[in-house]
Amino acid sequence: MVQFGYTMMTEQAGPRELVGHVVGAERAGFDFSVTSDHYFPWLASQGHSPYAWSVLGAAAQATSRIPLMTFVTCPTTRYHPAVVAQKAATMQLLSGGRFRLGLGSGENLNEHVVGRGWPSAPVRLEKLEEAIEVIRALFEGGDVTFHGTHFDVEQAKLWDLPDEPVRIGVAVSGERSCEIAGRLGDLVIATEPKSELLASFDRHGGAGKPRIGQLPVCYDADREAALARAHDQFRWAVGGWPVNSELPGPSGFSGATRYVRQEDIAEAIPCGDDVGRFVDAVRPYVDAGFTEIALVQVGGGHQEPFLEWAESKLLPALRHL
Repeated sequence: MVQFGYTMMTEQAGPRELVGHVVGAERAGFDFSVTSDHYFPWLASQGHSPYAWSVLGAAAQATSRIPLMTFVTCPTTRYHPAVVAQKAATMQLLSGGRFRLGLGSGENLNEHVVGRGWPSAPVRLEKLEEAIEVIRALFEGGDVTFHGTHFDVEQAKLWDLPDEPVRIGVAVSGERSCEIAGRLGDLVIATEPKSELLASFDRHGGAGKPRIGQLPVCYDADREAALARAHDQFRWAVGGWPVNSELPGPSGFSGATRYVRQEDIAEAIPCGDDVGRFVDAVRPYVDAGFTEIALVQVGGGHQEPFLEWAESKLLPALRHL
């Protein structure tokens, strides 16, 4: 049976609010949760970007059932992979085994802040592959010394390791990332319902492993208000990964999306309170073969009404898929 998740969007709410949101998602009956890990919001209108790992630690203590996951962390630039391994192991202990580590090759939006430049996509994937190797070695315990093309580790060791290893998810957008995910990941992550990505993941060793998708939605009893909010805060989502991974800041996203119309958003994001419209948006992910689908409710101040509506109407309808 397909599971349905809730997204803590660090770009659209403060840390205390985010913890409250995931508590509400657990109460509403969502099967799992994921958390974005950014230094910047995509657009200034979103207005937030607290440190995701502090939020996750608080969420682990405030909830008791719902799984937690980064969606996704870039372990190559802003963070060193040895530090990511330590954070993930600690989260697994704090959450009582409910944590999964989602990894990806990153976005210039967040990684440029440390002043190391932004490499080409092939180099970013090389770095991701090497970072996962470092993280997995540390998860195995013992001293780790590693000298690779991109990373060096000197006599590192995780002193607090969970009994249940942290499962690693890898975000994919093409053949090379699918190869890395199939070989080194325990699950795959995608934000488009493309069955060809899952087929490639399977070819490279991913057959039988979980596959997680994500899509934005914008619930509001007033559909026009929902459309306006989605256009204001989420029009960046229609740009596509090749563009979105390169832009350096909110002003770049604002400029790149200045010609996106509300009509374009209406086609890309289900808005309003028509359950059927939301189910139709989720269906392609189910048909493509995703086993878990995380929803993003657009608008930090509009989570509680969405969670109430999801509990009473949306989740029961989605269960029939």
